[in-house]
Amino acid sequence: MNIKERLRMRLERRHSPSVNLQAPSHHNPEVRKNAVVDCGWGRLLFAQTFEDPNELVTSLCDEETNRRDIVLYVAEPHVAVSLAPQEVFLDPSHTFRLWLDRYRPAHLRARGFTIRLMNSPEDAEAVHNLYIRRHMVPPESDFLVGHRASRLLTYLLAEDAESGQVIGTVMGVDHKNAFGDPERGTSLWALAVDPQASVPGIGQALVRHLTEHYQARGRAYMDLSVMHDNATAIRLYEKLGFERVPVFALKHKNPWNEPLFMGDDVGEKLNPYARIIIREAQRRGIYIEVLDPEGGYFELSFGGRSIVCRESLSELTTAVAMSRCDDKATTHRVLRQAGLHVPAQTRVENEQQALDFLAQHEAVVVKPARGEQGAGISVDVRDAGALRTGIDEARKLCDVVILEEYVKGDDLRIIVIGNEVVAAAVRKPAQIIGNQKDSVKTLIEKQSRRRAAATEGESRIPLDQETERCVSQAGYSLDSVLDENQRLMVRKAANLHTGGTIHDVTDKLHPTLRQAAIDAAQAIDIPVTGLDFIVPAVDQSEYAIIEANERPGLANHEPQPTAERFIDLLFPQTAVRVNE
Repeated sequence: MNIKERLRMRLERRHSPSVNLQAPSHHNPEVRKNAVVDCGWGRLLFAQTFEDPNELVTSLCDEETNRRDIVLYVAEPHVAVSLAPQEVFLDPSHTFRLWLDRYRPAHLRARGFTIRLMNSPEDAEAVHNLYIRRHMVPPESDFLVGHRASRLLTYLLAEDAESGQVIGTVMGVDHKNAFGDPERGTSLWALAVDPQASVPGIGQALVRHLTEHYQARGRAYMDLSVMHDNATAIRLYEKLGFERVPVFALKHKNPWNEPLFMGDDVGEKLNPYARIIIREAQRRGIYIEVLDPEGGYFELSFGGRSIVCRESLSELTTAVAMSRCDDKATTHRVLRQAGLHVPAQTRVENEQQALDFLAQHEAVVVKPARGEQGAGISVDVRDAGALRTGIDEARKLCDVVILEEYVKGDDLRIIVIGNEVVAAAVRKPAQIIGNQKDSVKTLIEKQSRRRAAATEGESRIPLDQETERCVSQAGYSLDSVLDENQRLMVRKAANLHTGGTIHDVTDKLHPTLRQAAIDAAQAIDIPVTGLDFIVPAVDQSEYAIIEANERPGLANHEPQPTAERFIDLLFPQTAVRVNE
């Protein structure tokens, strides 16, 4: 292509109907008028196919409950908003475009996962749950199944190579099939990556595969919409060759979109564990006053009643129940007296007594009697040196140190609210995946940054003595270079705050485990708690309870309705109104 042809193409692109305000597609007789595409989570309305702006706005205002409709390519957004200012608003997102004739494949091989088309009801259910985990409007599984072979909608999945779990998804819309688009355009929507995924590059791989999919179909460009302040995503798209285009979008004022048109979020300064509760309270019309954002304290008021909360800890939890959870030795004693299974435990009195306990059980857990978020805990301690180090680390947090029999198995967190099991999830310790290039230390740092980004800074892998001990126990050092796709567990404790991940198993929970969790909550006499179990398998009856948490993180258990059940407990009169 010579310079003259390139200039002509550039000029044509600037004046294409999708970006040229004076050349709407509805003037083209081959274009389907008033084009609307149902995407499951909402509808896409192509504004360039609407001749009458009143029709466009009326159609947007017909949005179904719990859906997020989007109007794209609006020629005169100020006119459209003026027609229904109380119902529609201008979306604060940027539109980016990738011209597919410019795109060049990266020829990079994905490590630890594969990309494929969605092709089964199980895939559809996994995508549905992933949307929920990412706080997106989820399409129904039946809708996804019905469109798995569609040429209008394309669904791609990222599948973990080891577990087979769906860890990412993206959806594409073919505008040619949507309304006969003369520009041969496409668009990318609903990119979602599992925040628990331990492998890098999932989002970029999904975007590239969808790009190449449409490139092979002979399409001209691919558009996407991204929030104006999402700097990380914008950098990625610009790296892939996307350019910003002057395209506007409209949305309907609904509870899902409220943060986009209401200005400052009342819970903006709170952590994710408080914000998930705040969002649910807002949805129900409950008044919220943030008392101490740094400490996570807020007050909820409804129907003349006010309750102060600190994340999932509320005034409904008594001081007695808190004290039982706060002291791990007391928790152990209360649960044992209730007839529940707990591991052997002792308080450290002197070095010899500690060594004798280690000799008796061969492997132990060292932890401070008081503390949270896995701080000061050493797991699977097997020798005298590691025992002394673990005790010293635990004493930095609490004068009283506990030794506990190390029980092998999966780390299971069960959330009990109002004597009902609401959620159950297996927690997995932090791990890294080798690439034959980076050292263990570098891989830990990279994975820690990914976990921090996925959890808004709540989860990081510390490079401390415990991490070094776990790496050394596996036969490596921080300077070691792992083989391609080799996985290495760098922590033994599965706490999220030390880089662990959490995986929902609520539907697989054995009835014995479910009942044991309820019995434990009743023994402690606490309305909201997170019980930590060690189990050989979640669908078996064998267990040992190791801890009870009076302030469990509710934001880690999507798609289970933890925040909903918490608000139900605090304000039961709102539950009827919401469920109707």
